[in-house]
Amino acid sequence: MNTESATWFARRTWHEPRWSRQQLVAAKDAATVSVVLPALNEATTVGAVVSSVMPLVGTLVDEVVVMDSGSTDSTAEVARRAGARVVGCAQVLPDFDVRVGKGEVLWRSLAATSGDYVVFLDSDLVEPDPDFVPMLLGPLLTGHDVRLVKGFYRRPLRLESDEFGTGGGRVTELLARPALASLRPALSKVIQPLGGEYAASRALLESLPFAAGYGVEIGLLLDTEARLGMDALAQVNLGVRKHRNRSLLQLGVMAQQILATALARCVTCPSGPGDSSSTALTQFEQVAGEWLPEVTEVPVLDRPPMSEISDPR
Repeated sequence: MNTESATWFARRTWHEPRWSRQQLVAAKDAATVSVVLPALNEATTVGAVVSSVMPLVGTLVDEVVVMDSGSTDSTAEVARRAGARVVGCAQVLPDFDVRVGKGEVLWRSLAATSGDYVVFLDSDLVEPDPDFVPMLLGPLLTGHDVRLVKGFYRRPLRLESDEFGTGGGRVTELLARPALASLRPALSKVIQPLGGEYAASRALLESLPFAAGYGVEIGLLLDTEARLGMDALAQVNLGVRKHRNRSLLQLGVMAQQILATALARCVTCPSGPGDSSSTALTQFEQVAGEWLPEVTEVPVLDRPPMSEISDPR
């Protein structure tokens, strides 16, 4: 770790965040906070995540919004019953056709919310900690000139009914971390670059493009560092994060979007991933002893900064 990176890591990493809720409420003053949960068929977990945040409403949090991207189960009903406002993606920015993917949901959430600060939480969290939101807001509210705060945590690998102490975050360790070390070395000191728990100022979020699908987190990280430098970033320890783990084939599609987003921002190439709306990923499955190709179109096209959209609300 070079001297500059070591200095950032020391100044912008909170291993044992100790802000009290009363301290954060006082620091918040007249500012407002929106908590956003992107959701697609998460009826089994979304209620507990919303419930973990609701005690903060009226003090540290001003609104809790579940952005539903077309759930066919009872996600919306469960979220409303827990106290969230549920917004369907098609309800906001109706002049824009709805695309598939997480980046699309988070981008549209900016037009569905109004907080000066936005906290994103994944809706598939298991045993969510009520301190996630306060800890993510800490560096933003307490005068450190930070614009984007990433959560970091230990990620157990959950396989069916068994839970292992390590092994989660496979795309991070096998793709994102090596890619950042090669393409943007300063960001290799971010412990969980792909984590879905993070907070940012609305002003920052509305000034940045949102990458398609699962590229959204690495895109926001790369763009923030490029525009504002490392001091605009911080990271806080959230302890343990448990969620549904995905199959290797699903992780392959995720990795393709993340890699395409990183290359589009770091590598100049006339025929690079930023020049088309999607890219094809070929994967193979063995069926009756025969290896068969399966081609998936993976969207990679960014949405423009919300500040460039006229009257988004």
